[in-house]
Amino acid sequence: MCIRDRGETNTEYGADQIQILEGLEAVRKRPGMYIGSTSSRGLHHLVYEIVDNAVDEALAGYCTEINVAINPDNSITVVDNGRGIPVGINHKAGIPAVEVVFTILHAGGKFGGGGYKVSGGLHGVGASVVNALSTWLEVRVYQDGKIYQQRYERGKVMYPLKVVGECPADKHGTEVHFLPDPEIFEETVYDFEVLRIRLQETAFLTKALKITLRDEREEKKEKVFHYEGGIQEFVTYLNKGKAALYNNVIYCEGTRDGVFVEVAMQHNDSYTENIYTFVNNVNTPEGGTHLAGLKNALTKTINDYARKNKLLKDSEPNLSGEDIREGLTAIVSIKIEEPQFEGQTKQKLGNSEAMGAVNSIVSEQLTYFLEQNPAAAKTICEKSVLAQRARAAARKARDLTRRKTALEGMALPGKLADCSNKDPEKCEIFIVEGDSAGGSAKTARSRDTQAILPLRGKILNVEKARLDKIYANAEIKAMITAFGTGIHDDFDISKLRYHKIIIMTDADVDGAHISTLMLTFLYRFMPELIKQGHVYLAQPPLYKLEKNKKIWYAYSDEELAQIIKEVGRDNNNKIQRYKGLGEMDAEQLWETTMDPERRILLRVNMDDDVASELDLTFTTLMGDQVEPRREFIEANAKYVQNLDI
Repeated sequence: MCIRDRGETNTEYGADQIQILEGLEAVRKRPGMYIGSTSSRGLHHLVYEIVDNAVDEALAGYCTEINVAINPDNSITVVDNGRGIPVGINHKAGIPAVEVVFTILHAGGKFGGGGYKVSGGLHGVGASVVNALSTWLEVRVYQDGKIYQQRYERGKVMYPLKVVGECPADKHGTEVHFLPDPEIFEETVYDFEVLRIRLQETAFLTKALKITLRDEREEKKEKVFHYEGGIQEFVTYLNKGKAALYNNVIYCEGTRDGVFVEVAMQHNDSYTENIYTFVNNVNTPEGGTHLAGLKNALTKTINDYARKNKLLKDSEPNLSGEDIREGLTAIVSIKIEEPQFEGQTKQKLGNSEAMGAVNSIVSEQLTYFLEQNPAAAKTICEKSVLAQRARAAARKARDLTRRKTALEGMALPGKLADCSNKDPEKCEIFIVEGDSAGGSAKTARSRDTQAILPLRGKILNVEKARLDKIYANAEIKAMITAFGTGIHDDFDISKLRYHKIIIMTDADVDGAHISTLMLTFLYRFMPELIKQGHVYLAQPPLYKLEKNKKIWYAYSDEELAQIIKEVGRDNNNKIQRYKGLGEMDAEQLWETTMDPERRILLRVNMDDDVASELDLTFTTLMGDQVEPRREFIEANAKYVQNLDI
């Protein structure tokens, strides 16, 4: 570890310097502490850290454009037209401020409250962490007609900050160019789509900020995000696959107790609520006090309006928050000087003043909206009353199923072939389409740990149905009972009877449709099962090749071609293409798809960072609107494999 001599003889300065370098060493030793993981998620996180610094400049009112480029070597360049990171000497550290930002942990302009009013990055670890985890990083600052530059390798300074050229006097901003370190990251290839989702979200949340994302690799792509309407446009975007119940997006903004609040919302014809909350542009998937403030304001304001205008009779009970929020898409975005986060993953806001601020601003401005738009107000109240009735019917249906089971001594569905082991960790359940495949699966399974639930036909598309319909559907009821966790509000993951839920359908179009319907149901009513990694898709083979009494299975066309190449092509080859699981006998099914030693399972993952986009995809594919679905198919048709024509 080298200490650069600047002619100072102060031993303390030297000691500090060593500590600084050690700080970044700590990041390299335990990167997961700083960026969550070293997987693809952590890799993309590096970009967000640098972009967030530029967004903070935009929030402070100095930056209007951010350009992000994925270069051919998978390095990243982020350019903004903000003030540029200060290049003067920081007296405490005795080195230029730029160097402090990139080499010292917990350094930044966000602590003292002087440089920034609000900011997303509050730990001050962003830029230095990116630097520590990159093979190299170059920063350029454009200020006062000069271009300043410094280079680091794995966090270590290569040369003091120097002037490398001149620029127009009015040009200002920062350019950061870095290459993630392959020693740290499991994967170093950037995914355009993942960055697109996050940067688009950022542009929606910072109105008038223009963000450009360019991919300079083989498939040259460019996307520009620039939304004058900010979060109002975000709501319109999220409601794309649904029919809005009234034209205007309800928009409330204001400042209370030092909290700047923006809320945009609109009801649509679906039955699910989608509320996304942000603090200083950072997503808070677990909600918190700002979400509680919105819920309180909605419930109280709409009940008061409905009572006052006789849309609710005196004899009828108040509308519950859930009834009012059915089919609501809303964005809550607040800016606050010192956010306090709760929970293990820091994804929940804890500031008490945020609740009061959101509550009072939304209550006041929503009341005005309802008074001025009586037709929209009536539509909201009528939808909520219908939701209330459906919920009461669902409750009855649920109580009936519960009562029944209590009388029958918690009987499991008749079609379920249960396993004998009682330890959920060891147990797995296969959801199989049709009785024929169910028959071979029941014979093939390992009775100790594998349960089989055959479903007849296609389950209900829950995207288009209310709770009461869902409870009445026999196939869904069988699944709920078999899993044991209950759904929706009653969901309790500790009661899960099988730690692996494996959807096993045919490798054809119908099979794909059934597994999509299944995933829609799990995503809407038991999302925790997906989040905690309990849901899997089985991969049955597509082909069986037999030659001289030897058998090979192939799971794709490429694999089949490979096997034929190895065993040779002649008349003894017998190739069978499986259309469905029912064509396999029990032994084949066990060997290829069910044996834990040999099978291929795909785990279904769900990431909080892309929740809004995920929701949009389900709505597009499973909702009522045909047009968005056609657009989706046209855009993605080129990725289809194994299409049965």
